Amino acid sequence: MQATEAVKVLLGIGESLIGRLLTYDALGMRFREVKLRRDPKCPLCGGAPSITDLSIHKEGSAACEITPGAARTEGALV
Repeated sequence: MQATEAVKVLLGIGESLIGRLLTYDALGMRFREVKLRRDPKCPLCGGAPSITDLSIHKEGSAACEITPGAARTEGALV
């Protein structure tokens, strides 16, 4: 389903899930759709974003891998 959504967004066809979250309950075999509102204070997509670069690696480092602990320390994960 994620691949289908990506294709729809890239091609600009169909009804995408932008602004909605689709959840799946495998035990109950149910889907649920939740409408999402944009947070104007969001540091990534709000009115005055403070996060402008999504890369979390340090300049000059050979590896681009980061552990969850390091991501939390660097502020990548909340």
